[in-house]
Amino acid sequence: MNWKEIIHRNKHILFIIYCPLYLWCFNWLEARDGIPFQDIHCIIDDWIPFCEFFVIPYVLWFLYVAAVVLYLYFQREHLEDYYHCVILLMLGMSTCLLIYYLFPNEQNLRPDTFTEQNIFTEIIGFIYASDTNTNVLPSIHVYNAVAIHVAFSTSHRFRDKHGWQIASMVLCILICLSTMFLKQHSFLDVLTGLGLYLIYYALTYPFLKHWRRTRL
Repeated sequence: MNWKEIIHRNKHILFIIYCPLYLWCFNWLEARDGIPFQDIHCIIDDWIPFCEFFVIPYVLWFLYVAAVVLYLYFQREHLEDYYHCVILLMLGMSTCLLIYYLFPNEQNLRPDTFTEQNIFTEIIGFIYASDTNTNVLPSIHVYNAVAIHVAFSTSHRFRDKHGWQIASMVLCILICLSTMFLKQHSFLDVLTGLGLYLIYYALTYPFLKHWRRTRL
């Protein structure tokens, strides 16, 4: 059995292998110092107030991504939905890492102190401590949220379930907004994250259509 056959037989676990590699690369980029970082900022950022309550959808992102990927994986009769989703995730996250490497960037939007002390600000403080203000453009949080929403809403089981689609869209929008209201990202990060997804979706959608057509 050659390496192509091995990959073909085990292609469903490639995303599992990719995740720790991605985390290692991201953490390496986060630990870089002694290099100039481009500050990402636009006037729209100044119009957006800090709001600690947006930490709820921000944290729900982790569950949202994991739950949809697992659901698509166990939808065994329609694995093309799973493959399209994880391919888009890997393309986007890898491209973001490459951009962070070639174009080191940061944002300086975070508040120095919180006017209110509550459970939400405590969680945000933990997020700030564990996640640096570098490597922000494009926003992986936004890219993945949009990718997961589209994958869920167009999946075989939920493509006609409008209630579920609306719920997913609302959560996706709240997640994208949360990155700005928590001062984790600039509006420019959100815009480029969305733009990157649209580019990759347009490039990969013809292959998904062909895959679905050949399975009918």
